[in-house]
Amino acid sequence: MINRLRTIWTIPDLRNKILFTIGMLLLVRVAAFVPVPGVPASAISTLLSNNTSLQQFFGLLDVFSGGSFSTFSIIAIGVYPYITASIVVQLLQGIIPALGAWQREGEIGQNRLAQLTRYITVPLALLQAFGQMAIISQLDPTLAAQFNLLDPTKFVPTLGTMLSLTAGTMFLVWMGELITENGIGNGISLIIFANIMVKVPQEIGSSLISGSSTGSGIDNGSIISFLESLALYAVMTLVMVYVYQAQRRIPVQYPTKRQIGATIRGGQETTYIPLQVNSAGMIPLIFASSILLLPVVIAQFLTLSTNKTLVNWFGNVRVFLDSTNWWYWLIYGLLVFAFTYFYAIVLWEQQNTAENLQKQGAFIPGIRPGPRTAEYLYRVLKYITFGGAIFLGVVAVAPALLTTSANNSNNILQAASLLIIVGVVLDTVKQLEAQMVMRNYSGFLR
Repeated sequence: MINRLRTIWTIPDLRNKILFTIGMLLLVRVAAFVPVPGVPASAISTLLSNNTSLQQFFGLLDVFSGGSFSTFSIIAIGVYPYITASIVVQLLQGIIPALGAWQREGEIGQNRLAQLTRYITVPLALLQAFGQMAIISQLDPTLAAQFNLLDPTKFVPTLGTMLSLTAGTMFLVWMGELITENGIGNGISLIIFANIMVKVPQEIGSSLISGSSTGSGIDNGSIISFLESLALYAVMTLVMVYVYQAQRRIPVQYPTKRQIGATIRGGQETTYIPLQVNSAGMIPLIFASSILLLPVVIAQFLTLSTNKTLVNWFGNVRVFLDSTNWWYWLIYGLLVFAFTYFYAIVLWEQQNTAENLQKQGAFIPGIRPGPRTAEYLYRVLKYITFGGAIFLGVVAVAPALLTTSANNSNNILQAASLLIIVGVVLDTVKQLEAQMVMRNYSGFLR
């Protein structure tokens, strides 16, 4: 391994790609300390620490922004609007034929879809910035006095705050695209990965202190609790790597022609279609967590409403979906299971694999081309996705098994974070492997 790392460093263009990636990630971390004008970061941090009902909601945003939300920097909302826009564009490809045609146009179509994703990101970022400031201003009278989009005297500072947060999101999107084009790995994924990793030392310290018997220091009980959690996450990481790499290979035969002397003979070239067990990634975790957190947000918006029936109903739903209750984790696991199937099927239908195989003259041995091939592939996809859905459901609820109820509000973040870390590391290593093979005819791992 040491020799491989030395080999990487001796290749000038590969070394420049790695240094460029590190430099862009450092710029992102610098932006995390640029405050939003007119909003005191200390007030936001104190407000979130005192309001337990919103800690889980804003904690999900804090994970994607690397703690920037608690300090309320210009990248406080992170790349979450871009992720949402990407999901929306993917889902719309199955509804709007023109978008589906772009997907099949190659690089030109991909560039159009990427541009559309950026356009959708801007209004989503503005909407998210407005929603977050509206919730925070309801909890803090000092912020309420300066945040009101409908008040002419407060319109300019309110709009300035929203534009600052939106500009921060688009800055992260720009940095991510630069990394993807000129660096190593997927830029957006690496930004999220870096944001998660910078919080790891803080999470370890908090875990050790909260696990102590006194709650104010580190003792034998906190160390044992930390080691138990570490063992659980080590096992989860191994399982994640195994499932992330798992795939069902469907053999496919392509017609080929080769010339032997003056004679042209036909033949068959055999390859395979790799069907991933976990093709949905961590998207189902985001879907499920967003749905479960929605009542918390709505209940907070309705605190000043005069409709007591609606306020009480959403308040009861919020109490019912509290993360300290076991049924919360049961519902969460079932939602992750359902969304895994939904997202995997949506992605599969967009690819039109059976139609493309028929156009190329390829076929699966023993299966007729056309509708029969589509039915066969769809049936196999459902079978293997069942295992992936079970896996994601278990991953979602597993951290709750060895933690106390006081720490349960962060478990959803830990499950999603661990899945992101595993996926990003594996994808980056694969790209590094491909770069090494292209230059030295030997990979990074072997």
